[in-house]
Amino acid sequence: MFTTHDIVTTSKTGEDGKLKLFSAFQLMQDCSELWFDSEPEFGAYMRRNNITQLLYSRQVDIIRIPSYKEKLTISTSVYECNGYYGYRNTIIYDEKGLPCYATWSTGVCVNHATGRLNKMEAEMVQSMTFDPKYDMEYLDRKIVIPKIEALSSEPVMVMRNDIDYNRHMNNAQYIRMACEYLPTDYAPRRVRVEYKKPAKLGDSLYPQLIRQDDKIFVLVNSIESNYAVIEFTA
Repeated sequence: MFTTHDIVTTSKTGEDGKLKLFSAFQLMQDCSELWFDSEPEFGAYMRRNNITQLLYSRQVDIIRIPSYKEKLTISTSVYECNGYYGYRNTIIYDEKGLPCYATWSTGVCVNHATGRLNKMEAEMVQSMTFDPKYDMEYLDRKIVIPKIEALSSEPVMVMRNDIDYNRHMNNAQYIRMACEYLPTDYAPRRVRVEYKKPAKLGDSLYPQLIRQDDKIFVLVNSIESNYAVIEFTA
C-alpha cells in the first residue's frame, strides 16, 4: 500500500468550490504512479525489461465530493496480478478517514518498444506485496455501448499540455475532455473508463455523446482509431 496527502486548492476546484472530477482523477493517478516507490524491485524489473504499465480501465464510485481546503489522503494498493494484468484499488479519504472516492482499476504490462503485451515473470509477481481487495461493487471492465445514434462534436486536437512522460495523452485528460459535454445539472455518482489506444500529440479526437436514462457515454474516437469510452452514471 502507498499513501499520499493533498489539499483541495483553488486550481483543483470548480466554480462551486468543490473538487473537480478531473482533479480527483489526477490525484488517483499520481498516487498509483508513485506506488512504484514502495516496490523498488518491481520498478527495477520493469525498467530492465523495457516494460511499462498502461491503464486499461478504471471505475470510480463517487461517495462525497470534497470542498475547498479539505485535507485528503489518497491510498493505493494492488490486490491481484496475473502477469499480464494488475488490479488495484485507489481510495480518496477525507480528514475523518471516510472514503470520498472508491475506485478499482486494471493496468496492463506492455513492452515499451513494441507496444505489445509483455508477461511478467512468475517470480516477480510472487515477490510483490498484495493487499486485501476493497469492499465495493465491481462492474465489468468492458463498457457496453448502447446501440443508439451518437451525437457528434467538433474535433479536439491533442495539445502539448495533454502529454505526459509516457509521450501520450495523460489518462486524466480524457475525463477533462468528457466533462465538457455533461449538462451543468448532471451529477455523476459513478464513472467508468475503458482505455483502448493512447492518443498522441497532434491526434484529432472526435468525441461522440450518447444519453440513455441516467447514463451518459462519451466516445473518444478518430477516423481510424478508438481511444477511450467514458460512462457516467447519475
